[in-house]
Amino acid sequence: MNKTELKEFLDNKVEQYNNRDFIESDPVQIPHLFTKKEDVEIAGFLAATISWGKRPMIIKNCLLMMDLLNNNPHDFVMHHTNEDLEKLADFKHRTFNGIDLQFFITSLKNIYTNHKGLEELFAKNISNNSLQPAIHEFKKVFFEIPHPARTTKHVSDPLKGSAAKRINMFLRWMVRQDKLGVDLGIWKRISPSYLSCPLDVHTGNVGRKLGFISRNQNDAKALLELDTNLRKLDPIDPVKYDFALFGLGVFEGF
Repeated sequence: MNKTELKEFLDNKVEQYNNRDFIESDPVQIPHLFTKKEDVEIAGFLAATISWGKRPMIIKNCLLMMDLLNNNPHDFVMHHTNEDLEKLADFKHRTFNGIDLQFFITSLKNIYTNHKGLEELFAKNISNNSLQPAIHEFKKVFFEIPHPARTTKHVSDPLKGSAAKRINMFLRWMVRQDKLGVDLGIWKRISPSYLSCPLDVHTGNVGRKLGFISRNQNDAKALLELDTNLRKLDPIDPVKYDFALFGLGVFEGF
């Protein structure tokens, strides 16, 4: 396929998968449960954090997590007591456990109290038309308070070579202005053109078959290759092609 044919092919796949039917089988349904901005972004951040493994289990544990937060995540973050945190101790999703969740709640309170919230923190650290430096700065702030050493592995750092798939997915949910309603687009201070594709096994494999990625590893350098090529197809909304790559990989075995 030439570039025009490839773009037409992928645009058709975006149209096929970027619709509200996608929500019911995807963790993006968790932030869709809420309407208050802070609830949406906290629910989205926590859901994205545990989004690895089989999607039914991810969704089940996300719903459990929201229940533990009284289905009022911002209020829980801002007003929790030590007794409230104790109720989170038994939570577990793969290697993310109650210790990690307790610290995430504590750190989020610090961010909303002392850094004006998640959107402000990411928006002020964009560099070179990319959110990857902002993710690096976010991780520094996230762990600026005393924290368990084990928990640092649950926030990736693209400047240390990670593709940061889960945070990039969270940012897609918050930033992308999606007329079809999958991505929530509640953050208005960040351009969707700065977003990076959530790079995982499926998008990586499809990206290589389409010639977007030459590297074997799904790392920060591979993500830069993918982003560069997707921005050539659509410089305004490049990560819409995540739907095409993911759909081709997961649903079609491309």
